[in-house]
Amino acid sequence: MPGPSFQVDPRCDRYCVVGNPIGHSLSPRIHQAFAEQTGERIDYRALLAPLDRFRETALEFFAAGGRGMNVTLPFKEEAWAFASPRAASAETAGAANTLWRDGEGRYHGDNTDGIGFLRDYLGNHGGSLQGQRVLVLGAGGAVRGVLGPLMKQRPARLVVANRTLSKARALYERFSPLGEISIYEYGALVGQQFDAVINGTAASLGAELPPLPAGILAAGAWCYDLVYAPEPTRFMRWGLECGAARALDGLGMLVEQAAEAFYIWRRVRPATGPVIELLRAE
Repeated sequence: MPGPSFQVDPRCDRYCVVGNPIGHSLSPRIHQAFAEQTGERIDYRALLAPLDRFRETALEFFAAGGRGMNVTLPFKEEAWAFASPRAASAETAGAANTLWRDGEGRYHGDNTDGIGFLRDYLGNHGGSLQGQRVLVLGAGGAVRGVLGPLMKQRPARLVVANRTLSKARALYERFSPLGEISIYEYGALVGQQFDAVINGTAASLGAELPPLPAGILAAGAWCYDLVYAPEPTRFMRWGLECGAARALDGLGMLVEQAAEAFYIWRRVRPATGPVIELLRAE
């Protein structure tokens, strides 16, 4: 919990990333690099919140002088409920990953996952989504963050697959007003092919995979894992084994969404390329 353990130089503004688990997070390293690059005086740390105490953790952090908070699994939907007012990206997603308190004591919420994903997939890697057949795996907070911006790229077809169809239906009800979207259980994907498969589950971090049928990747297909790891994730390895042209992890997305949060908080936009290179090297 924030408090005495979160005492910092009073000349620095306090920020944190909250999750459970949180020890693996690269966010403190990323924001430290942004601060060094831009000359901003911040103190940014990882903060473990009990699974049943996100709201209390957030309130205590801000009451102790915190300026802004990033939110990761499993609290993005709780962060959305906590925030008021909410930016359009968070409102559409029903999930927030960036919080801050204004001078009137209001807790603002935004979702930078979608713009982070697009800047990495389209900008850093030169990918394309327009006119593509796109399959998204999972129905949690990470997927909620990327679906709206992804739909604006006008894919030829967009399918969300999940083990639990009820969670996929909730996504359909939220996002179908924005455009055409279909939902399936994994077993119903037999015989279909896709040009891009985006993994929004955390399964591959545990060396597991969603039960995807054989032959699902079209020629030249790309695979993108929203999670990141020091080694290629199980999903990335699966993609390459199945003939994917590219298999990418979410490290670039992590840096890009962090840069957008940094800009929201500080009104300074850091360069992301050097930070991505730094993290790859480390």
